[in-house]
Amino acid sequence: MSPARSIPAERRLSAHILPTSATMIGVCMTVLSIGHLGPGGEFRVVVDKLLAVDAVVFLVSALLSFTAMRADGAGRRLEVHAELIFTGGLVLLALVAVALAFVIA
Repeated sequence: MSPARSIPAERRLSAHILPTSATMIGVCMTVLSIGHLGPGGEFRVVVDKLLAVDAVVFLVSALLSFTAMRADGAGRRLEVHAELIFTGGLVLLALVAVALAFVIA
């Protein structure tokens, strides 16, 4: 039995990263859409690009976590990468939120 299979599927982190990453892609798309309701400008273009990159980061995290659930031997390593990329996506999303808060205020 490989180490990745010794942990029950419901307790592995990938089972949580996959749906949460998909949700975060939706959050990025929602913020992108809502951002177009306000005035345009150079800042909005930067925020749009950051949110688009963040959506791709969450997509990579989701793909890695899915692959980790399906992998036999390398599942744990893929899961660690998915976790790190997911965390990076959250940090980027938080930084965009702070930037938006200062510009809106």
